[in-house]
Amino acid sequence: MKKIKFMLLAIAAGVSSLFGGVYNIDASHTNVAFSVKHMMISTVNGEFEKFDGSFELDDETNELVALNGEMDVESINTNIAKRDSHLKSDEIFNAEMYPKVTFVLDKIEGDKAYGKLTIKGTTKDVVLDYEFGGTITDPWGRQRAGLSLSGKIDRRDYNITWNQALEAGGVVVSEIVKLNIEIQGILKAEDDF
Repeated sequence: MKKIKFMLLAIAAGVSSLFGGVYNIDASHTNVAFSVKHMMISTVNGEFEKFDGSFELDDETNELVALNGEMDVESINTNIAKRDSHLKSDEIFNAEMYPKVTFVLDKIEGDKAYGKLTIKGTTKDVVLDYEFGGTITDPWGRQRAGLSLSGKIDRRDYNITWNQALEAGGVVVSEIVKLNIEIQGILKAEDDF
């Protein structure tokens, strides 16, 4: 029985290291979402529908060692066309001048991801909650990995300052934006490099 357990552990350790490497983000199984308070009483949700990026897992430990992502501002979607147009305008994201939002990972420490977020040409250090979802071989033999990032940013740090005061107090749009990013990647094949 001990032999079987040892063999299973050895196989698991060997399989684990097989999942190290560079992963392309699978857009059909990834969601780059945000939410913000509206008029102080409800929450508006949105997402970027077009994005690209990759991440790397260490060959030995499967720990996340690199991640970069790029979101297309023109693809922003809050399910209200008029609001989406306003978000893309020069009052908010200014999609014409700043077509991309980017994130580059600096490091992982425990359950925190440290990186640089660039919006409207302004780059700031951010700390996000990090969760590694694990690795798996899918039914077609491809290696997949999943991870989650979440946290809050102050949009004013990125020169997104548009707002209106409410007669009853408060503002139309909160300065704090919540981020919720669910990422799934597919291990690059050697001939992809």
